[in-house]
Amino acid sequence: MLALDHIVIAANDPEKAADRFGEKHNITVIEGGQHTNWGTYNYLAYFTNDCYIEWIGIFDETTAARSKNPLIHLLFRELAEGNEGPIQVALRTDQMDDYVLNLQERDLPFAGPIPGSRERPDGSLLEWRMLFPEGDRKVLPFLIEWGEVKNTPQDPKLINNKAINSISIPGAASGKFTSIYQLNTENQIVQLENTALKGSDDLNFSIG
Repeated sequence: MLALDHIVIAANDPEKAADRFGEKHNITVIEGGQHTNWGTYNYLAYFTNDCYIEWIGIFDETTAARSKNPLIHLLFRELAEGNEGPIQVALRTDQMDDYVLNLQERDLPFAGPIPGSRERPDGSLLEWRMLFPEGDRKVLPFLIEWGEVKNTPQDPKLINNKAINSISIPGAASGKFTSIYQLNTENQIVQLENTALKGSDDLNFSIG
């Protein structure tokens, strides 16, 4: 079964956006690091149900504009159009190759797996792979598989004593959606390993 890994929030100034959110919800946010190959950087907030929020922005527009990563394409477009806020969701798996095979067998378009990495402020390296199912005029959640080092704080005190209780995604309860991600739905709710996934007109989430 898949788990919610993180929610991606586009921000012109990730530090300020994260700090405002942290003050409003009484949560701790920390600096993430730079994705030098994509020209982006992030700030993060971690939660007890093994997921986090990522505020991501661009420090090098030329590099970001040339990126072949669908997430960076989306980020660049949203910020260029003046849109800030939640734009994407990552669902965590440790069976990425099985999902690639599932998409191939169902003749569904996708991009990836795309490798990613960033250096954390302490100098340690995070590595991962991303898989992007492609939808009809809508952004579908991407799948992420972490390498040997998982993206969790080295200091457990930085994990907020709150959880992302639920997340709503357009079309989440549809047959095509559950087929792509090999999930089951009951009463229009999809139960992930660590939270509930619901259908909605807009991407949103609740914390408690």
